[in-house]
Amino acid sequence: MENLKTDKSNGMLSKNTVKFIKSLHQKKYRNASQHFFVEGEKSVLEVLNSNFFTETLFATAEFLEKHSEFVSGQDLDIQEVTQKQLESMGHYQSNDMALALVKMKENLPIKPEKGEWILALDDVRDPGNLGTIIRIADWYGLRKLLFSTQTADFYNPKVIQASMGSFCRVDFSYGDLESWLDAYEGPVYGAFMDGENVHGFQEIHPGVLVMGNESNGVSKAIEKRVSQKLAIPSFGQAESLNVAIATAILCDNLKRLERHA
Repeated sequence: MENLKTDKSNGMLSKNTVKFIKSLHQKKYRNASQHFFVEGEKSVLEVLNSNFFTETLFATAEFLEKHSEFVSGQDLDIQEVTQKQLESMGHYQSNDMALALVKMKENLPIKPEKGEWILALDDVRDPGNLGTIIRIADWYGLRKLLFSTQTADFYNPKVIQASMGSFCRVDFSYGDLESWLDAYEGPVYGAFMDGENVHGFQEIHPGVLVMGNESNGVSKAIEKRVSQKLAIPSFGQAESLNVAIATAILCDNLKRLERHA
């Protein structure tokens, strides 16, 4: 990785620095360098206070003054920049505070524990949906997420932004959902249009909740591994629900109904 330093003589970022951060908008460069970026005041504060390793903080004088006590306790390279410089590197032009360069985590397998919910995403490809689902999982206390290899990239700037900091509070793993579910010993629930009305359940034991692709739903291969199909009842004429909204509705019902053995 290039040495990311501000030219102290004129307060300008080097072209290599800007080029490197901008390259992280693309998955192939994120994977090659094992870095991603987080932008915006709230999300940057969240990542600095998490178990992610932040290497460099690019921040405006306003941000550094406002959070001086917190930032001074961080072990990282701090670079003061202008709002224009932030906008030249980041994804959103409304960012007037900070951008953090962060190391990606190792893709470790998820290990289930008895009595906990795990959320599995089968080919959910829209970054905005993934970020919103991460936020929903955080809201309902689902800390472990499984992603198929075709699911959107966790480190996509749109995912990070949509999660509103919740990306810091979940564990996740990409891999072969079929093999993982084959080894799993608990109940596996899946969202299906022809499933059983979730409102009709009196109780449910924690397990894995599978949400499928935006257009095609849960794949046939994963469907074979689902022990209980769930459906959200419709009272109108819409053909379907957005996958993030469906995830929120099911999580709300499952947490309300959960019973531990």
